[in-house]
Amino acid sequence: MISITIPENDVKIEQRLQKVSANIVPIKPICGFVDLHEIPRDKGGIILFYNKQDELLFVGKARKLRPRVKKHLEDNVSPLKPHRDEVNKIAVIVVEDAMEREIYETYIINTKRAKYNTEKVFFE
Repeated sequence: MISITIPENDVKIEQRLQKVSANIVPIKPICGFVDLHEIPRDKGGIILFYNKQDELLFVGKARKLRPRVKKHLEDNVSPLKPHRDEVNKIAVIVVEDAMEREIYETYIINTKRAKYNTEKVFFE
């Protein structure tokens, strides 16, 4: 039996209301996420999308994390598109090696039973 330990989240952001003062130019939120700048731009890894009840909705992987998260939140062809209104929290695990990303993504989808992943699913 292979033993896999899921790494801790490197970044976790939640939807929030943006407080704007008169002297500060606000960052435009995407789907209510103001803190996307905290997600590394040029690192690869795993992206986990959760709802308000901490239920795992979708797991994805990316060679460049921040642009991929933005695509999931804005793109018309994202598998997450019909469920964006449910997303309340995004967690990111930095994993630079492509093979490790693939293994972790498949493992997390199946052990945590991601609700909207349809590929790589081995549970019923």
